[in-house]
Amino acid sequence: MFHVSLIVEILRVRPGLVVWLAALVQAVLWIFVPALFYAAPPGGVPEALAIGREFQLGTHLGPPFAFWLGEISFKLGGTFGIYVLSQICVVTTYVAIYALGRAIVGPRHAALAVLLMVGIFAFTLPTPEFGSSIAAMPLWALVLLHYWRAVGEGRRFYWLPLALEMGLLLLTAYQGFVLIGLLFVFTAATERGRAVLASLDPWVAVVFVAVIALPHVIWLNSQGDGSLLLPGIDSPGRSMITWLWLLAAIVLLHAGVWVLVAVASGWPSERLERAPAIQRRSTDSFGKAFIYFLALAPSLAATLASALTGRSASFRDAGPLLVLSGLALIVAAGDSIPLYRQRVASLTWILLLLVPPVLAALGMFILPWTVGSDLNTAQPAGDMGRYFADTFQRRTGRPLAIVAGDPRAAALVALGAPSRPSVYHDAAPELSPWVTPEEIRRKGAILVWPTTATAGAPPPEIRARFPDLTPELPRAFERRPVQGRLPLVRIGWAVIRPQDMTPPIRQGEMRQ
Repeated sequence: MFHVSLIVEILRVRPGLVVWLAALVQAVLWIFVPALFYAAPPGGVPEALAIGREFQLGTHLGPPFAFWLGEISFKLGGTFGIYVLSQICVVTTYVAIYALGRAIVGPRHAALAVLLMVGIFAFTLPTPEFGSSIAAMPLWALVLLHYWRAVGEGRRFYWLPLALEMGLLLLTAYQGFVLIGLLFVFTAATERGRAVLASLDPWVAVVFVAVIALPHVIWLNSQGDGSLLLPGIDSPGRSMITWLWLLAAIVLLHAGVWVLVAVASGWPSERLERAPAIQRRSTDSFGKAFIYFLALAPSLAATLASALTGRSASFRDAGPLLVLSGLALIVAAGDSIPLYRQRVASLTWILLLLVPPVLAALGMFILPWTVGSDLNTAQPAGDMGRYFADTFQRRTGRPLAIVAGDPRAAALVALGAPSRPSVYHDAAPELSPWVTPEEIRRKGAILVWPTTATAGAPPPEIRARFPDLTPELPRAFERRPVQGRLPLVRIGWAVIRPQDMTPPIRQGEMRQ
């Protein structure tokens, strides 16, 4: 006789309910914690929104689709809309992986796989930082699901959504080339896959993918040397060290999973007690090969490509590479998975889900008073944007259209300004082709830079690019929600006045 906890019993009876509850609880936490406590979006979100505002076919940060989605969401719901969009991506990823796992290992083990994914995404990936990686995760998961429907189950209808998702994935992240290439390798290497290649459906899908990705391919071709996609090859020795470090980082991103597995498996103590087991039907060899190959090969290939080309990589870029990790571990665990320490395992999972957002919220109040940590989410983007937009409007009679200077400060001002000005990278104009020097002369601009001085002198590099600049006295802003022991956010600034200072004609007015 052994005890079966309520959570295990619900997992057996209603696995789908468990998946939806886990996904929605995580989504609610990571929507409302940033919405309530962050004065500015985290990470690279301000720069991503500055790029999305321009609706370009491509940028130095990669394909455009994620930036388009971010801009649309921001227009609809402000920063709250961005946080909602991020969590929609996460929930869609969970549901797609659950559907894939249900088809291969059954609903109970698929639900266990999603619970393990929460140990990755909630604990180690900054999901509120919407960008290409977050936007690529649901597309990646849907590509895997619909590939299985089309190839693994032979259901021809799914070639159309598969082609659409592959095309959108290529428009979202260059990692999509890795996944599509590996799917082609897997298809050609398996008997079931080669049988599918003999039909017309996959080749029609290839054409459809090419049509969707064509605009960005044309844009890439217009860049000339192709360095955005293939920046160059690094030295072999340095590349190997970098590759090993990146692989170690991938393993580290699974820290929450390793904790859950250790607790639920009874490790390291000797397993003397009986434990309830979650059973499944046997998984066929094609399903196992599909899961193992697509769980391991993308991480190996993407990190190797990053190491060889010297392209920078960060934790926030790894999201798509991890979507099959939980399912791969469940497949490897066998057809019967005993669950030891049920209450401790349940509590551990709840802590992995709750602790990160709770710490994020508490950190906004505690860190400014204790260690004096300067959190970028405490920078008052709204106050900064409104002040500089209002100042420019009063001095020139025109809405603020362009912000330049320090990239982070300029992106925050552009985010908070009611007129949503364009961001100009004056240090590297090729990064902001949507603004030209002629437009700056015609429309004017605000230059901003962080400073600790009270005199307002611009940094030497900005002075060199704008020798006629007349700086103003720096403007100080309080951090939100807590200033603490930190100094005020002090922003140096200057106005570039439009050459034609005549105010623009408003609709319905006539010149006298």
